[in-house]
Amino acid sequence: MPIYRLLILLFAVFTLAGCGRDDAAKDGVKPELVVYSERNEQLIGPLLDEYSEKAGVEIKLVTAKAGALLERLKAEGEQTPADVLLTVDAGNLWLAAENGLLRKLESDTLNSNIPKHLRDPEGRWYGLSVRARTIVHHPERAPAADLSTYAALAKPALKGRLCLRTSKKVYNQSLVAMMISQLGEAQTQQIVEGWVANLAAPPFANDTAVMEAILAGQCDVGIVNSYYFGRLQKDNPDLPLALFWPDQDKLGVHVNISGGAIIKASDSTKQAQALLEWLSAGEAQAQFAASNMEYPANPAVEASPAVAKWGDFKANQINVAEAGRLQADAVKLMDQAGYK
Repeated sequence: MPIYRLLILLFAVFTLAGCGRDDAAKDGVKPELVVYSERNEQLIGPLLDEYSEKAGVEIKLVTAKAGALLERLKAEGEQTPADVLLTVDAGNLWLAAENGLLRKLESDTLNSNIPKHLRDPEGRWYGLSVRARTIVHHPERAPAADLSTYAALAKPALKGRLCLRTSKKVYNQSLVAMMISQLGEAQTQQIVEGWVANLAAPPFANDTAVMEAILAGQCDVGIVNSYYFGRLQKDNPDLPLALFWPDQDKLGVHVNISGGAIIKASDSTKQAQALLEWLSAGEAQAQFAASNMEYPANPAVEASPAVAKWGDFKANQINVAEAGRLQADAVKLMDQAGYK
């Protein structure tokens, strides 16, 4: 074969090999995005369908628990088909970033739409909705006037009156990690030990069970994610429970996020970033939060009426990345405190 024909052939082979899905649209092929999501299809599916129609992008949605998705991404490595990760809790996003699974973004849109404390300091992930992990109480048996802070739940006055979800769930691990960041390990351990001493029953499997125990009179107060309260209230508009916003004079309510990131091995980074930018603004941001009765991460977007009626509160402004950085310390502390 003449040398010039060999060079042409080699050029063609390498050119085709280098073509990713970001180049597909140039060839008349509808681009595709693969989204790995812990948020179930019922919540996120309609919004992704809307984006697919508007942007002309095919979206394949794969749903599973956060741990399973991270293990899958690690196993797939550079061969993963995934482009975008949508998951809950900053601790999970932090872990994915620390495992080298996420790509650093340079997006003025995301940086403008999402406050600093709700995104990775290195730009590897961004919050897209906010959930408050706050106090829920029976207004008659535990009046708001008797409540104040997370730490005050450890006071002897609440002995035998507190219900908590298990420490095995990332939500409580993140809460304690944030407390360690701001209060130090010694003070946080004293608080958690006080919680354990005040328990009315062994820790429950989920937040709904905590609220059901309060309704049944087994306890008077607990700690839950705000959207669990919203779900229960939606099923029972006359729900005789209320949310209380603690630490309003000092640290503020502990908040966490559900968020998004681009997979490092993705070959559709432009399309993936465009999806995250769209989710961070306008009506999409409102819908993303409202689908699970959460708060928009974008402060320019209002919460849904159902969520807004719970009232305004001062949120803790510490970067939610601390929930991941100190998660192992939190797990160890809770174990030492006897919090199962």
